[in-house]
Amino acid sequence: MLRPFRTLIAATAALLLATACNSAATSAGGSDKGGTSRGVTDDSIKVGGIVSMTTASGYSKKDTDLGARARYDRANDEGGVNGRKIDYLGAEDDGQDPGKNLAAARKLVQQEKVFAVSPMSSVTFSGADFLDKEKVPTFGWGTVPQFCGPEHIYGYSGCLVPMPGGSITQTWPEGLTHVLGGAKGKSVALLANDNDAGTFAIRTYKQGFKAAGFDVTYAKASVPATSTPNDWSAYTKEILRSDGGKAPDAVLSVMQTPYNIGLFTAVKRTGYQGILSDPTDYDPGLLAKKATRKALDGVHVFLSFEPFESKSERMQQFKADIRKAAGKDVPLNIHMLTGYMSADFFLSLAEKAGRDLTVESFQRAAGSYSDTGTMVGDRALPDGQREAFGCGALVRLEGGAYEIAAPFKCHSSIPFK
Repeated sequence: MLRPFRTLIAATAALLLATACNSAATSAGGSDKGGTSRGVTDDSIKVGGIVSMTTASGYSKKDTDLGARARYDRANDEGGVNGRKIDYLGAEDDGQDPGKNLAAARKLVQQEKVFAVSPMSSVTFSGADFLDKEKVPTFGWGTVPQFCGPEHIYGYSGCLVPMPGGSITQTWPEGLTHVLGGAKGKSVALLANDNDAGTFAIRTYKQGFKAAGFDVTYAKASVPATSTPNDWSAYTKEILRSDGGKAPDAVLSVMQTPYNIGLFTAVKRTGYQGILSDPTDYDPGLLAKKATRKALDGVHVFLSFEPFESKSERMQQFKADIRKAAGKDVPLNIHMLTGYMSADFFLSLAEKAGRDLTVESFQRAAGSYSDTGTMVGDRALPDGQREAFGCGALVRLEGGAYEIAAPFKCHSSIPFK
């Protein structure tokens, strides 16, 4: 019964906002007929971010903001985008709370009048519908379904959690195939949090690992998403008996720390000798604590980007930019790269859109965009709103340092069913 009323309120707000934006565009003097240049002046482009800097579990993505700032700073040092500097407001903290995520999106659009949101890094992307309806270009790590399909939302690695009709990247399965010397006759178990992101991840990776030739003996999104379990035995017992009563060759966690610390510690205590792997624990900062370092030792981490251990020029540029923005040498982590590559993708599209920057010109540029040789591989749109760019690597923590276990490489995707 409330839907029509809410729809009316949203429509009215959108109409009022559009009117205000059109007035701003006229005063700024750089808009196509019927277009909008909210957040764009003759010499600046206003951008904000949304990041889970604080969470109930203690996990933080705050360095995403540093990564974005580092990339925007370099762009400004080089003269900006088509003569305009980036006015980066920093990131709003959504506390990994759906209500706060939507509130942050509304604040950035309705109060701050940003042209774009980049980075957006949270597993609770409840502001997606609002940002898309308000035609706000939004960039982040495409690990949640909201990065797959909406017209104005872009994953810097493409869409990593596709909908039926899309495709699935095979980078993690192919990387694990490299580590194990083949997939035939090998088994894997998958575990994720009990939330939308976890459910989609299990559905995606289950198909991907089966297509690569693995036997998926266990695949559940059953770990509470609001607090880490004190006792992991209920999960480890099922997992380590899932392959016909014996342990699988690999246990894969589609979760983030501290969940992975608890799970991997519990699995190791059983004497398990197989492969442990996850897509999040590539963070030298996690190695500062002895218990954390011990839990992650030997773990293979899947990356959808070039490892920090790479010697390429683009990686050296990234490190120099982070060092300059931080004002000192700091341990690199995945969150910095998330912010950096979100900003980089936005900047690339804004550059292609040209001097007459509007949402319309930006979307036209995105409609036929492609480039090569980035830290996430080859990027292409609109394909990236339906599928991942399909490039990545595996690193292994050994003796307190990461080493490349499967080299950065691009792989063909498979249809998602």
